[in-house]
Amino acid sequence: MNKKNLRNRRWVLENRPRGMVSKDNFKFEESDIEDIKDDEMLVKNLYFGFDPTQRGWLNDMKSYMPPVQIGEVMRSSTISQVVESNIPDFKQGDIVQGSFGWQEFAITNGKGFMNANKIPEDIPVTSSLSVYGVTGLTAYFGLLDVGKPKEGDTVVISGAAGATGSVAGQIAKLKGCRVIGIAGGVKKCRWLTETANFDAAIDYKTADLNESLRELCPNGIDVVFDNVGGEFLNTALTLINMNARVVLCGAISTYNDETPTPGPSTYMSLVIMRARMEGFIVLDYLDKFPEAIRELRNWVKEGKISYLEDIQEGIENAPETLVRLFTGQNFGKQLLKIAEPD
Repeated sequence: MNKKNLRNRRWVLENRPRGMVSKDNFKFEESDIEDIKDDEMLVKNLYFGFDPTQRGWLNDMKSYMPPVQIGEVMRSSTISQVVESNIPDFKQGDIVQGSFGWQEFAITNGKGFMNANKIPEDIPVTSSLSVYGVTGLTAYFGLLDVGKPKEGDTVVISGAAGATGSVAGQIAKLKGCRVIGIAGGVKKCRWLTETANFDAAIDYKTADLNESLRELCPNGIDVVFDNVGGEFLNTALTLINMNARVVLCGAISTYNDETPTPGPSTYMSLVIMRARMEGFIVLDYLDKFPEAIRELRNWVKEGKISYLEDIQEGIENAPETLVRLFTGQNFGKQLLKIAEPD
């Protein structure tokens, strides 16, 4: 690639959202591309990955990661191609998975949060951000390590047609559980039962959640895998069994609220049923990622896990693609394609 006169188009945070995140919170700008130093490489981004947690990174508050700062490139996972490298382990043309943000090009030393890992040639490149990426790994560790499902358990998954919920539910089926998914829309619910092998699915847009859960879980719930929070969590807690495990993965229904959402009013069910409600962050399992990816790859190869990717196109559409996560438009892992490899 000829770097002469090359410019880097990028999205930076212009102001912090109040309520629903929108394009108005970001600024699209161009910047120069600097020369790389020793132990650095220049990468060209091909895909951006989108996750609900990105909304939390826009708030100026203490979290497991520092917030994106005003004027800083919006943080995101990426699939990229090495353009130029002064790092012995990477050469021009390598396809890598990293966290290089909403920009066309990035310079990195391949370490820290912006670490770079070569994508195996025998898998679709986008799968490194979906089933073998953070969302698939979140499902794996959240369900198996926190939820600890046992054969015969009833497992209820909210956000079940999303990139994390869909994989969590399929793993639960592999462990011999009865799995109920909550999703929005007939199409998503049909995919859960016909392709992902869930035992049943509830369309929260049309069904009475309380009534449907009671009907489908007559013997109670043993594991709740919650990606949504709000009304769902409040309702699910009223149906938990003795020693149930409630896995707090996310609360996407509340991320754009302007004021803090009250906690569940039914939390005393945890006391009565001697149950456990626990949150987790997948980054705590970094040292176990390789073994989890190996097992996920085997399940996909054997046809035991199906996954979906929702791929939009064009770097100019990055903010709107993030919004899709919070309006229920995405179906599977949300990605944005911004370039072809050279």
